[in-house]
Amino acid sequence: MNKTQLVDAIVKESGVKKNEAKLVIDAFTAVVAAELKKGGKVQMVGFGTFEVAQRAAREGRNPRTGKSMKIKASKAPKFKAGKKLKEEVNTKAKKKK
Repeated sequence: MNKTQLVDAIVKESGVKKNEAKLVIDAFTAVVAAELKKGGKVQMVGFGTFEVAQRAAREGRNPRTGKSMKIKASKAPKFKAGKKLKEEVNTKAKKKK
């Protein structure tokens, strides 16, 4: 599902206008990104947690040449699914009549 499809699904599910759904999605992603950039985390009980993971500096290999190289330490966004989301994903879909 891409962003356009997500907007359409939210419109169908909630009944809000398409431009309102797009604004909310844009605001959500901006707020989450800003919080992660500050080093914080965003917890949504039952859904999951967005947070930043630290990646240590390490040795790597250039796949083209095979030559070893140093990879700098970095930060990476990470998402950990909540209990309710995990349960929802693992339940079988109900058959439509």
